[in-house]
Order: sequence, then C-alpha cells, then structure tokens
Amino acid sequence: MSWLNSEAFTLFGQRIIWSDMVGNILGLVTLALGWRRSLWTWPVQFLSGLVLFAAFYGHLTGSAGKQAVVMAVALYGWWQWQRNEDRTEDGHIVPRFATWRERAAMLAAAAAGTVAVALLFKAYPSLSWDPWPDAYIFVGTIVAMYAQAKGMVEFWFAWLLVDLVGVPLNFANGYAFSGFVYVIYGALVLWGMRDWWLRSRRGPQPALEGAPA
Repeated sequence: MSWLNSEAFTLFGQRIIWSDMVGNILGLVTLALGWRRSLWTWPVQFLSGLVLFAAFYGHLTGSAGKQAVVMAVALYGWWQWQRNEDRTEDGHIVPRFATWRERAAMLAAAAAGTVAVALLFKAYPSLSWDPWPDAYIFVGTIVAMYAQAKGMVEFWFAWLLVDLVGVPLNFANGYAFSGFVYVIYGALVLWGMRDWWLRSRRGPQPALEGAPA
C-alpha cells in the first residue's frame, strides 16, 4: 500500500498524496450520503477510514489509531441505522432533535474528551502534530458521528464546529487543498443541516393527553 503515500499531483505549491486525496473525496461522499440519509454513508465512512489507516499504519501510529476509532464508530452507526424502526416509506431514517439531556451529555463528553485526548497527545508527541486542535477535531468528529448514528439534527452542528477550526487551521499551516475541501464540507454541512431540520419538523407530532383526536 506504499502508493497511498506517493504524490498524486501538486496544487497551490502543495504536494497532494493519494491517501489525502482519496480520503477527502470519500469524506465528501460520506457527508453527501448522510445528507440523503442513506445507509451507505457508513460503509463509505468505514472505507475512508480504512484507506487512511493503511496509509498511516507502520509510520504514523497515532494517526492510524485515530482512523481505527473512526472505523469502529462507522460500524456502530451502520448497526444503529439498521435497527432504527423509525423510517420513511423509502426506508430512510427520520431525523430528530436531541433532548436537552442528550445535548448536555454530548457537550460534556466533547469537553472532557478533548482535554483527555489533548493531554494524551502532549504526553506522547508522536501521536499528534498539534495536540489541542488535533484533539478538538478528533473528538468533535467522533461526537458528530455518534449524533448522526442516533439520527440527531445536532450532528450537523457538531460538524460545523469542527469545520470552524479545521478550515483556518489548514490554511494557516499551508494545507490549501485540505482547507478548500473543508470549505466544501462546510457548504454540505449547511445544506444538510437545513434538510434534516425541515424533515424533523415534518414528522408526526405526539398528541397532547386529553386533547381531541
């Protein structure tokens, strides 16, 4: 799999390697399928993680480990969507808003997870190129995937918060190609957020107790 780490082309003076390009393209496809509420979003997410895992394994252990976690969460998402009984006529899941308790739990997990992962990265510098933003993006990605697995509209907000750090960070570090890809991610996130938001409002609303049918 050494070809994954070879140069595909040069853009904006930046060497684009095959694993970066393939991983980013699969990431865009994953978001597009998530927008369409297609079950195939999870296999594509798993494939993206597998490509990057193969590219990193053996010389970037920390990055490979992060992709292993992403693949595990993708399998969890596939399992959740398979067993979700709340579906539309076309077989797609029905999005919903998280409860306040779920939101609080995800925010707490994201904050605690970011601190814990950043401290781990600082303790083992070989695991990360920049501990705090790397931990924020990694944990934010896992939280977003979890919310998506649960069919929550908030998963788009989590992706947006990841993008708000990912876009300027990539440009600041000279990764123009990845920065532009994150801009496209941002556009997909906004469109997907609008679609899921509207669809969550169209679902059947529970009747009030004692109200006439």
